[in-house]
Amino acid sequence: MTALHPLHVLMVQPSLLFLGTLTVMLFRPPGMQLFWLDRVAFLLLVFVVLLRALTLRQSLKVTGPVTWPMLGLLLLSLSCVLAQPYEPQNWSLFAAKWVVPFTLYHLSGLVFDDVASLRRFEIFALIVLGYLSLIAILFLFDAKELVFPRYILDESLGIHADRARGPFLQAVANGVTLNLLALLALDSFRRRRLRGVLAVLFLIALPLAVLATKTRAVWLSFAASVLVLPFFASSTRVRVACLSLALAGGVGLLAAVSLRDGTDSLMARLGERSPVEFRMAVYRAGWEMFLDKPLSGWGAEKTQLELPRHISDFHGEEFYFHNTYLEIVVEHGLVGLALYLWMVIDLFRLSRKKGPHVAFPNGGFLDMQFRSLWPVLVGVYLLNASFVVMNYQFVNGLLFTMAGMLAAQNRRADARLHVPSS
Repeated sequence: MTALHPLHVLMVQPSLLFLGTLTVMLFRPPGMQLFWLDRVAFLLLVFVVLLRALTLRQSLKVTGPVTWPMLGLLLLSLSCVLAQPYEPQNWSLFAAKWVVPFTLYHLSGLVFDDVASLRRFEIFALIVLGYLSLIAILFLFDAKELVFPRYILDESLGIHADRARGPFLQAVANGVTLNLLALLALDSFRRRRLRGVLAVLFLIALPLAVLATKTRAVWLSFAASVLVLPFFASSTRVRVACLSLALAGGVGLLAAVSLRDGTDSLMARLGERSPVEFRMAVYRAGWEMFLDKPLSGWGAEKTQLELPRHISDFHGEEFYFHNTYLEIVVEHGLVGLALYLWMVIDLFRLSRKKGPHVAFPNGGFLDMQFRSLWPVLVGVYLLNASFVVMNYQFVNGLLFTMAGMLAAQNRRADARLHVPSS
């Protein structure tokens, strides 16, 4: 029985295991010996949650919004991976893009099913936001000796070593995560969970952290979310916070450009043209390939072989689309694009169920007013997907975990409505 005690603890507190798994995914160090650790944590999470669900006789219903289009995309991608020679990198990308978010979407509804577990998720999100903001600001002010873990500074790993890329080793992934978590922090501020000194630090640090990514797509999505959110939010506190973020961002920009080399670095990044020209060449090549095979697409392997042949102005062994929608339509044709659009529509529809029957009362995480924030969260994700392929498992896992929470909440609300009154 002693040997089973750790399993019993995990079954009693599955939210801790879930958050631990997300933490491992956050700090997944590419190219190191711990490469497999996130997969072990993920499989352990699946085993424990399913065992707990069977023990407690929880419903394992997997049908509903998001499920079917995402399953279709998962199967399309699986067929592409199986058609290629075995490469661990291909399977890793497949898991990060489809398997992890699909699974976490369904497991999160079973795990975060009470106020206490939702509160843990909110605290986890705020801690991650604080950590990522601190690391980005340290990078911005050239205090790199304080950056932890040290592999973030290893130029041989990942890309964007000259930007605040965090443990993702990719500046866009870091920026998208900062943006999504910032919106959650604004919701915590609305409910007075984030207040006082911590709230002030959040308002000051976040614009600087976003600025430190030196990524125009991240800057654009952050500015858009701050400007758009007041039109969705009914809370005066959220509107005031958005205005404060805008002002803090302006002050932070002035402070950053006043530093040594600050002006040259930021303005050079803002005016850089070569990445834009390269991406336009790739976009044109992708569009030509789509017109050649609009229905079924080329498949992942043939896409990588064919894409360089359509690009004459640039030379390289491999090219990437830097656009989620273009990659899907080229690899899987209109069928894949239709499934993705179906999934996106379902994500937006998760926020539509409102009313007094919602499972969690106002003042708690995922309350009724959170649903007005959800379309902005999804919009931030989709906007960044226009500039990069969303193959970051922590980013995907974070968004689809929250989507799964909302879907489960909707199911419980529907169940309440259909319970006959006594």
